[in-house]
Amino acid sequence: MSALVDTYETLPFTVIHGDGMYVYDTDGREYLDLYGGHAVALLGHSPPSVAQAIAEQAKSLLFYSNVAPLDVRDRAARMLTGFAGAPYDKVFFCNSGAEANENALRLAVEKLGRSKIAALRGAFHGRTLLAAAATDQAKRAESLNPWSGPVLRLVPNCTEEIRQIDTDTAAVIVEPILSMAGVITLDHTYLEALVVRCREVGAWLIFDEVQTGMGRTGVPFVAGSRGVFPQMVTLAKGIAAGVPMGALLMTGEVAEQVKMGDMGSTFGGGPLACAAMCATVETLEAQDLATNAARIESWVKRHCHVKGVEAVLGRGALLGLRLSLPAKEVHDALMERGIITGKSRDPHVLRLLPPLITREQHVIALAKALGEVLHA
Repeated sequence: MSALVDTYETLPFTVIHGDGMYVYDTDGREYLDLYGGHAVALLGHSPPSVAQAIAEQAKSLLFYSNVAPLDVRDRAARMLTGFAGAPYDKVFFCNSGAEANENALRLAVEKLGRSKIAALRGAFHGRTLLAAAATDQAKRAESLNPWSGPVLRLVPNCTEEIRQIDTDTAAVIVEPILSMAGVITLDHTYLEALVVRCREVGAWLIFDEVQTGMGRTGVPFVAGSRGVFPQMVTLAKGIAAGVPMGALLMTGEVAEQVKMGDMGSTFGGGPLACAAMCATVETLEAQDLATNAARIESWVKRHCHVKGVEAVLGRGALLGLRLSLPAKEVHDALMERGIITGKSRDPHVLRLLPPLITREQHVIALAKALGEVLHA
């Protein structure tokens, strides 16, 4: 009997090790991983560049808190803000996406002196207090209402509802692609309208790019692409290719209002995570993996429109397959064939969050298996 709390639905096998696109179980069976452990394995499993950076850093300095300046932390901050580009020239490092979202929302509430936040129906932002309040899970949100304050819930891509964002609103937080909700992509015109409305009422706009960031949608970040600039961007998942890390990118407008002691994290920006993140960004840029993410989308659209796949949703390497059969049935049948995918809250949407090193032959293998499962 395991000593772990029974709170997760787990795979029906134990993972022993991983290598690139594949993981292996206790029987030595190989699985093509097109889910990447919730989008964390951005560069595949145990990428050599990251593993080497971790080993070298561990020999030099395993840990010191933010009380001590560290060259590796400064380098990580410069590399991440450089990867993001203007106007995101400041970063706060933490440990997870929930922590990044919590800090972003709390900053907006405290600095603007407003109590209301706005989020989208179907959103998932984490399990800390404000992040969980913004997450669209009715049972949990209701239990948090006495502590979290009011939350305005908007229908994704409904521009008419944006007028409900008012001068009592501190922050509007959105995922550019609502992954857990069934891979719902926010239209560019909708994102532009959010920017305009937030500027009109003085609210801060936050892009939760925990899943869409770090090149996954074919660009470094949705923030900044095609002229859409929220005040803050939250990151985690694949930012350090498997080492726990979160980050909050912010514009100068926000950063200049942050005072000493406003935020803190003992382990945030630790040397091990920073070394891993530096190696991750270097690899992303050296191999132009954001461009490969765009190729992954085109390969899936080319090969996976088999009978029973009604639509390909999402962008880059954050995709959903809308299926004629229940996604759980297809998910389980693919796993029996050695392919790991993901489910969503939409019972007919199968999620794909593959590493950015995915090649066309991996997509062809998925398409072949899908054909077998859907035509059985």
